[in-house]
Amino acid sequence: EWEVRPGGMLVQRRDGRGDVEIITVRVATGHSWHEVSIGATCTFGELKVAVSMVTGLEPREQRLLFRGKEREDSDHLHMVGVRDKDKVLLLEDPALKDIKLRSALAGQAVQSPYRTFIEV
Repeated sequence: EWEVRPGGMLVQRRDGRGDVEIITVRVATGHSWHEVSIGATCTFGELKVAVSMVTGLEPREQRLLFRGKEREDSDHLHMVGVRDKDKVLLLEDPALKDIKLRSALAGQAVQSPYRTFIEV
């Protein structure tokens, strides 16, 4: 039997069950590692969702690099060569990190420890 892969490639089906192969991707955040199990035919966008459950970092705040290149959310893991136990580097989007830092600093400025009371 033949099947069409998400990238449009026509390939011979491996077995009649059509099971999805589950792989474990090692995600490096610079100072720590996380192992995420996901379907081999999933996209990097779906991987970001799985990573967000482990790291707490929202998918839109993430940049995922594989083999030195940032991957698009629509790229399929198996199409770019991600296999079981491969490493993916997770970086926080610097633009969003800067926005979060500015809003945190603005919040601290509003919550000054000194209060002014005016009596009328």
